Amino acid sequence: MSLQYNSRYPGIDDLIRKAKKKIPRFAFEYLDGGCNEDVNLHKNTIELRQVELQPYYLAKHAGSDMRTELFGQVYDAPFGISAIGLQGLMWPNAPEILAKAAFAHNIPFMLSTVTTSSIERISELTGGKFWYQLYHPTENEIRDKLINRAQDAECKVLAILCDVPTFGYRPRDIRNGLAMPPRMTLSNILQIMGRPEWAIKTLIHGQPAFANMKPYMPKGLNMKRLGEYMNKTFSGRLNEEKIAPIRDMWKGKLVLKGVAAPEDAEMAIRLGLDGIIVSNHGGRQLDAAQSTIRSLIPIVEKYKNKIKIIMDSGIRTGPDVARTIASGADFAFMGRTFMYGVAALGDEGGNHTISILKTQFKQVMEQVNCAKVADLPNHLIKTV
Repeated sequence: MSLQYNSRYPGIDDLIRKAKKKIPRFAFEYLDGGCNEDVNLHKNTIELRQVELQPYYLAKHAGSDMRTELFGQVYDAPFGISAIGLQGLMWPNAPEILAKAAFAHNIPFMLSTVTTSSIERISELTGGKFWYQLYHPTENEIRDKLINRAQDAECKVLAILCDVPTFGYRPRDIRNGLAMPPRMTLSNILQIMGRPEWAIKTLIHGQPAFANMKPYMPKGLNMKRLGEYMNKTFSGRLNEEKIAPIRDMWKGKLVLKGVAAPEDAEMAIRLGLDGIIVSNHGGRQLDAAQSTIRSLIPIVEKYKNKIKIIMDSGIRTGPDVARTIASGADFAFMGRTFMYGVAALGDEGGNHTISILKTQFKQVMEQVNCAKVADLPNHLIKTV
């Protein structure tokens, strides 16, 4: 697919500024914020950008190839779109916009259990070429139904989320009424009135709802009862006893998302999982945690080539993807970056953002004289 993007917004920072002007403040702060004092949110990107690469300007170079094989699928770039909850709150129809763009650009799209489009709809848009992130339900019956729906939809990879044993403490969301149970405040209503395009699009596409959970939810829940239902329905704390039966059920590729310790990586290998995603939920769960790049390095040193190692959280740009791969990850996922693009540019935001990232990443490969993505670690000078 040709890489075309709006030259008025050539950088991710441009998209962030535009998104802030396009959507209500409560939606932007939900997208942009971390937990507590945002320490780990900022540390993720700051420490990743301490990684430095070595260019070789005089060596022969026949071109750079971004294609990357992962779990038997060859993607056109070594990055994908990570799962994000309540995407339709930030921009109406956002999951579908991003799923279409990912399919067109041949990169993976990961759907969240608690987002605003269903497994079946995303499968329809991608021909089954999508990943599904399972937020583990309290009841095994709901777990099994979600997994079976993903298998019936020909989902390629199931990612089990392990880094939300409890909800992160997010002061902005509490002030904005987006904690559980959610509430609509006068301030939120005034913010919506000041963002007419967002409001009209929301009217067209309907109020954001947990599309994947709709078959299992009681009818007619008010906001308070919805919050109580969601709190009761999900148990994010995983252990070996919960993961093992999922491995038995799921016939496709299975990854554990949210790994931050070598011990958890070792358990994933022992249980026969195909991959892990080193992540701290975008800095939204534990402000006192390490950055993802610091968590990645010892895991790569110990388990590289024993299991596929992917990284998520703190990656914002094409050069950030290059730093991640050079540090030993096999692949990268991003969430916020793509949502900034959609919040800023609507239906064009997915294609625009992917085109920027592909262009940036290819430029880094060409600049350092790297022919294949797998060779980027040969250019690593300095890590954190």
